[in-house]
Amino acid sequence: MNIFQKIIEGELPSEKVFENERMIAIKDIHPVAPVHILIIPKKEIYNLQSVAKEDLPLIGEMILIAQQLAKEYGVEEGYRLVVNNGEGAGQTIFHLHFHLIGGRALHHNLG
Repeated sequence: MNIFQKIIEGELPSEKVFENERMIAIKDIHPVAPVHILIIPKKEIYNLQSVAKEDLPLIGEMILIAQQLAKEYGVEEGYRLVVNNGEGAGQTIFHLHFHLIGGRALHHNLG
């Protein structure tokens, strides 16, 4: 069981900012900006490349939640929605999740 599943199951603490029956959103414990929220489906999906056609409504819901949280946190005019796919892209937890990042000027450097 990965760390996100443990958070979803309530086995590990987190700072939840959103939850419904399909999704959870938590503050990142190592934020790179004033707003850094992880949007995580409760369904365990290994990575973006593993998303199946039947998962597309869930991905759409993740985007809607990102929009809602961006508005709640006052970053709707400037934020990034990032997903890392695989070790080569920096994925360290192999459970699909989006990073909502904002609250400061974000430069083009992706490294």
